[in-house]
Amino acid sequence: MTISARFPASEHDARLLANVAPSGWQNPAPAERYHLVVIGAGTAGLVAAAGAAGLGARVALVERNLMGGDCLNTGCVPSKGVIAAARSWHAARESAGSFGGPAVAGPGSFSAALERMRRLRAEISHVDSAARFRDLGVDVFLGNARFVGPEAVQVGDQTLRFRRAVIATGARAAAPPIPGLAESEYLTNESIFDLTTAPEHLLVLGAGPIGCEMAQSFARLGSRVTLLDMAPRVLPRDDADAAAIVARALEADGVRLVLDARIERVELVDGLRRIRLTDASKPAIVEGDTLLVAAGRAPNIEGLGLDAAGVEATAKGIVVDDRLRTSNARIYAIGDVASPFQFTHAADFQARAVLANALFFGRSRASRLIIPWVTYTSPEVAQVGLTAGEAEHQGVAVETITVPLADNDRAVLAGESEGFFRVHLKPGSDTILGITIVASHAGDLISEGVVAMTNGLGLGAIGKAIHPYPTTAEVYRRAADQWRRGKLTPLARKALSAWFRIFS
Repeated sequence: MTISARFPASEHDARLLANVAPSGWQNPAPAERYHLVVIGAGTAGLVAAAGAAGLGARVALVERNLMGGDCLNTGCVPSKGVIAAARSWHAARESAGSFGGPAVAGPGSFSAALERMRRLRAEISHVDSAARFRDLGVDVFLGNARFVGPEAVQVGDQTLRFRRAVIATGARAAAPPIPGLAESEYLTNESIFDLTTAPEHLLVLGAGPIGCEMAQSFARLGSRVTLLDMAPRVLPRDDADAAAIVARALEADGVRLVLDARIERVELVDGLRRIRLTDASKPAIVEGDTLLVAAGRAPNIEGLGLDAAGVEATAKGIVVDDRLRTSNARIYAIGDVASPFQFTHAADFQARAVLANALFFGRSRASRLIIPWVTYTSPEVAQVGLTAGEAEHQGVAVETITVPLADNDRAVLAGESEGFFRVHLKPGSDTILGITIVASHAGDLISEGVVAMTNGLGLGAIGKAIHPYPTTAEVYRRAADQWRRGKLTPLARKALSAWFRIFS
């Protein structure tokens, strides 16, 4: 369901739609042949289309729903707006007890917080608008795209012929096969930001990044929240110690965790969502007025006519090689529809790689991209490269250095000392194989490590840089100092001892 169908009278959503799905849009007459046809106007498609047009190529961009895709409309932008509101509410409540600030009372206005998000989303949306991309020299077609051959796409009654094409149709929220779930009128990330009143009791199914972020945010915004997952811990793909800190933070904010849960069925009873569990050690029934399903994603590949184009796909998405080519060498696929890294920034850089590979003689490889990711809970969890669990699973030996935030003056002074910096090194060297950061602004801190890994800089090189005091980023220098101390072998210590005896 589109935003216009849900909120036809919303001023901010009307402004959003005027940019990303303008009514009365007239598709242009197609060029005889395009250098590049891009299907999907999410982050990956927008970057590819704008980049190619900027280089002078003839480009067509096709979108069947909303320009800006998931990130602008139902993902990164609205979620971070809600998270910002939740953090502000939490800080106001904590100020008196933690810093002697003014006492705060009252429930706050959930509708005002969500209205702010919608206003800002509408303001941002002009960057992804159909009109802007038209002005960049891109032929923008609004409608369903379907391959009708290995070198042609049909949109309505128009045929777009191409030398190269990029599929960037993204992914959507998926639901696990739980009996009764489909009939329970549940929400996903595509609908939860349409709420105008806070749920009384929000049930969140899925303790991955989205589930944890929304569970904590809605708890801070005044809802009772229960978070359920079949996994034995939250954030099962992240560092176990990091996940444990997030779990404690969620519980401190009032989120009830029901983990290692075996769900028998979901029922809709008198307007309430009732989840029945089969494990006798868990509550038999969990009941709430609103249910959010945050338990996976499914690629948007239906209706594309992939067979006509000779493009191979599986239930996980379109199959690509390391240069992001599909089984049809003229067609590439990027972003969530083809990548295990379903992040906006990953889609952005895959698009840049495809421009070089598809339009020129580039040899950019997806496997060479150093891709970080962040879970925006409080504290945040940022990761790049291997975690300890992944290293063990892959049989990769690592040397690990951990710096607790309790040893960082800035974190202590800010009252944010629950967390750590952890770096995994290649044994016997300072080569960085992975970094995990759990901190208030871990997403900002991880970038220094990403720069180092991307450019082949070791931990020792980071340690040579002067970090301002007091900043949380000093954890890099402290880790480097710890690594240097570890290089002092017993023989080196004996030599130094002898030197200082002579020097005295």
